[in-house]
Amino acid sequence: MDFIQEGFFQAVTLLRNRDPATYSAISVTLRASGMAMAVSLLLGLPLGYLLGYFDFRFKKQIRIVVDTLLSLPTVFIGLVVYALLTRNGPLGETGLLFTIPGIAVGQAILALPIVIALTATAVEASDRNLRITLMSLGANRFQIAKSTLWEVRLGLLAAAVTATGRVLTEVGISLMVGGNIKWHTRTITTAIALETSKGEFGMGIALGLVLLLIALTVNISLAGLRRRI
Repeated sequence: MDFIQEGFFQAVTLLRNRDPATYSAISVTLRASGMAMAVSLLLGLPLGYLLGYFDFRFKKQIRIVVDTLLSLPTVFIGLVVYALLTRNGPLGETGLLFTIPGIAVGQAILALPIVIALTATAVEASDRNLRITLMSLGANRFQIAKSTLWEVRLGLLAAAVTATGRVLTEVGISLMVGGNIKWHTRTITTAIALETSKGEFGMGIALGLVLLLIALTVNISLAGLRRRI
């Protein structure tokens, strides 16, 4: 158990001394996850609203597909994105392989089904009388959608928290698409995997505690936002 205590003190030391490698991994992690969440929320919220609010043909089948994608392995996503972005792949000319935006693409694919599914669930659970009331007041489709999403805002926030947690802690996509290049695409999770494989358990635990601190900070921030809205 000594290595756990050692890891804790190493984590404090790394942060206090502004260790360049640690802060580089933190920067890459936040940049990649930030871009991924921006894309997944921008696409996932309206798609989730459409899936949860309207009844249409093949809705049940689409919902099954979305729910299935919730358990999509990160290594499989990494494999698919790598195949698309590699030099001989259909998107090889974009030059996104082994870059932070490339990691963000894979992480957005991971987060998108989570946002869609949880948004759809929140919208389905909303008060159906709200639509009738809004229509009687002369609201158009955009106003109805806006009011419905505001009504289920806590559910949307839960979707964002869940997706953010999944993105921050994934390893497969960052490792396969990013290549774990130091100072360039190495994230906290890939750094943990590397240090553990080298037998540096103390450093691995230190980085794990740093990741936990980031996740805690994000959740505290979102909790504060939840109280305000």
